[in-house]
Amino acid sequence: MNSNGVIEWAVVESDIGPLLLSATDAGLVSVVFHARPEVREKAVVGQLRTRLGAEPVENPGSARLAEPIRQLAEYFAGSLREFTLDLDWSLTSGFNRQVLRELATGVPYGAVAGYGDLAERVGQPGAAQAVGAAMGSNPLPVVVPCHRVVESDGGLGGFGGGLETKRKLLALEGVLPQPLF
Repeated sequence: MNSNGVIEWAVVESDIGPLLLSATDAGLVSVVFHARPEVREKAVVGQLRTRLGAEPVENPGSARLAEPIRQLAEYFAGSLREFTLDLDWSLTSGFNRQVLRELATGVPYGAVAGYGDLAERVGQPGAAQAVGAAMGSNPLPVVVPCHRVVESDGGLGGFGGGLETKRKLLALEGVLPQPLF
């Protein structure tokens, strides 16, 4: 629960389409792909208000969002390889939070990990499907790089932002060749 009662959010353009960023006093709390108006309404009103029990306020000039916006712009420009942001983990808990924290610290830019590999890293070998569910529920995609988690046979696996978005992020990081067009 967010004690101060305010969540600030803004939509920023990126190479993978509009992203809705929201932050609390604790840090960046969510990143939402494809932030078209109907998605914004659902993400902001539905998820943030309901799950954090606070009132989301649109504030593109927010001091809380300035650094996340700057770092994401540098990431998409190819000049930032590691995010150094305060993160608010309150939209995830338990196993999912454990896996996402391991992903955030243990799978660097330009690298990938398998679902089973991440399960082993958090001491739950055999929990590859649960890791997949954790990736699907990641409230902080791109910053917490669920796009770097792939299938053991080399397949891309699923991705909440869509496979085209996952391909673009992996190409940006040099894991996949850049698309020809």
